[in-house]
This record gives sequence, structure tokens and C-alpha cells, in this order.
Amino acid sequence: MRRISRHGQSRRYFHTEVGVNGRIDTLQAAILLAKLELFDAEVASRQQIGERYSQSFQAAGVTTTAYLASGNTSVYTQYTIEVENRAAVQEALKASGVPTAVHYPTLLCQQPALQGCGSRCSGACATPLAQRASERVMSLPMHPYLSAQDQDQVVAAVTAALC
Repeated sequence: MRRISRHGQSRRYFHTEVGVNGRIDTLQAAILLAKLELFDAEVASRQQIGERYSQSFQAAGVTTTAYLASGNTSVYTQYTIEVENRAAVQEALKASGVPTAVHYPTLLCQQPALQGCGSRCSGACATPLAQRASERVMSLPMHPYLSAQDQDQVVAAVTAALC
């Protein structure tokens, strides 16, 4: 039951079966209800921070950043960039005090939960672009209260790590 309620994960990012996101309890529900009053302001803040990240990285010459197609919006749950030699960049950022995360390091089609569901779900379904992205993307600090000064420090650390 625990595994099914956690997206079918037997450990982080390793899905042995198809599950659901059913982890909310009464206390978490009460907190979320109170946070609904802040929701619109937090979404607007995340959008401003995401746009500022994109503009700052573009000005610094970091070109593989979050992409948002014209006419679309994002709540920027994460702000993800693509880099060469991700492990080295992450180590450099860690040394600079900038945390990073790699979300979903295993492609969906390679998850054990989807093995045996036909040729569409086999590990061979991965496209070269998807495989490349899974090896190169990482997420940077992102939350609705991230200050411009903290953002500048993140951008400077990323830029330095890429040089």
C-alpha cells in the first residue's frame, strides 16, 4: 500500500509498479487549505523568478535553460538547465553553496513498472534526445521567496562552473 501511494516507488525514482500520489494526510490537507490564500501570489512570484533566471542566464551566455513556448505559462515547480558534465557542475555548485537536484534520472520507459507492457514501454523506447537530457539536466533553487540577490549568486555560480 505504501509503495502504491508513492507513485509505485520502491525507492526514490525507482518505480516497480504503477501507483498514485496518495500521500496526503489530515494535517497536510489543513496546511494546504490555509496556503490556498497565497496560491495566486506564489504562482506570480515563481513566474517572475523563472523569467528572471531565463533573462539572467541568457545575458550570461548560458543558452540551454528552461523553455517556455509562446502563449504558455509555467508555475516553475523547478527551474531546470541542461549542462555538459553535470556531475562536475553539481560539485562546483555544491562547493559554492548552491544546491541542485536531478529529478527523474531514469526515463519513464526504463522504469520496471512499465517493463513487459509491450514494445511501446520497453527500455528501447528511449529516444536519443530523451536519454541525453536525462544525463544532462539539473534543477536549481526555485521557490516563491527566492530573492534577487540569491538568484544572482546562483547565476554567478553556474556561470563560473561552466567556464
